[in-house]
Amino acid sequence: MNEANVPRSVRSQGHGLRRDVDLLEALGSPEAHRTGGLGVVRIAQLVGRDKSQVSRALKALADEGIVERDPDSLEYRLGWRLFSLVARTSESRVVRVAGPVMHRLAADLEETTHLCVLHDREVRTLLSVSGHSYRLREWEGRGCPAWITSAGPVLLEGASPDELYVRFGATEEVSVPDLWSRIRRAEAEGFAREVEEFEPGLVGVSAAVHDFRGRVVAALNVTAPTERFASRLDHAGQAAAAAAAKVSAQLGWEPRQ
Repeated sequence: MNEANVPRSVRSQGHGLRRDVDLLEALGSPEAHRTGGLGVVRIAQLVGRDKSQVSRALKALADEGIVERDPDSLEYRLGWRLFSLVARTSESRVVRVAGPVMHRLAADLEETTHLCVLHDREVRTLLSVSGHSYRLREWEGRGCPAWITSAGPVLLEGASPDELYVRFGATEEVSVPDLWSRIRRAEAEGFAREVEEFEPGLVGVSAAVHDFRGRVVAALNVTAPTERFASRLDHAGQAAAAAAAKVSAQLGWEPRQ
């Protein structure tokens, strides 16, 4: 059908949707990811639109939970509802590719495995599977502070101390120097470990999943009770790293020698 034959109201809706997608693309950009959010002026510059138009569109998206506005900085970021939709879809390529690999890892270690992503200051679980080939849905969608997990350091791979201060701030809650050290150690060892920082009596390991551009897009995590898992962290970390590399390869990543 020729666009000229499409009713004006339908064309207007299509153009409006494309403009909203442009805003979401800006909020999903590396710049927004690095700084933790973008202001209206910067977003308007990126999409080439009038500031007042962008402000109205963002407010409408925020009302629906598609984006969020920080009450202190007044900057926008992708919202909980958009993330929830992505997290729940069974068509997510990372979830599809990671699932079978996670089942094998869970069976080999006889522990539960989790697929995690970074969302602002939190690590959130997209998928959880056990060694008995069933999903543990109570973990899926849950978030926890990135700095108390083993997944946090691998998901923050490549971040500079300045970027960590921008994301987490200089608060008593987060020790950026300690987090920076954990990131560097994870990069050197190929996996990160966590000993009862997330929860007393639990330990865990995580390894990074890369996409075809080499960006870290997820982490494979294994968490289990200290009494049965603490002595196996090195072995589990290496197994998680090997599994994460398999997922990365299926996503098109070719590690540099």
